[in-house]
Amino acid sequence: QVQLVESGGGLVQPGGSLRLSCAASKRIFSISVMGWYRQAPGKQRELVATITSGGPTNYADSVKGRFTISRDNAKTAVYLQMNSLKPEDTAVYYCNVQLASSLNYWGQGTQVTVSS
Repeated sequence: QVQLVESGGGLVQPGGSLRLSCAASKRIFSISVMGWYRQAPGKQRELVATITSGGPTNYADSVKGRFTISRDNAKTAVYLQMNSLKPEDTAVYYCNVQLASSLNYWGQGTQVTVSS
């Protein structure tokens, strides 16, 4: 059974930065897309950013220019560098790995709180 483990969340002031990491418990093959999603209290889970096996990225409009997604295929890891954080970025952030077979893996989530 593969597990995704996130780290790097925490409390940060507005304008600050955090780097989220997500690593698989073992190497996963045939990955199609890796990404980050978030869910704020009372809201649906939403896409933050994705990166395909070939490298192209996609970002939610609300984070473009502030967040950067990257991946390490050898480690089956995905990262999210978050800069210029805003209070509205407060949420639980989940990493996701989607295989070519459409099978999905999800992490347990890491809390990000942006507050002064």
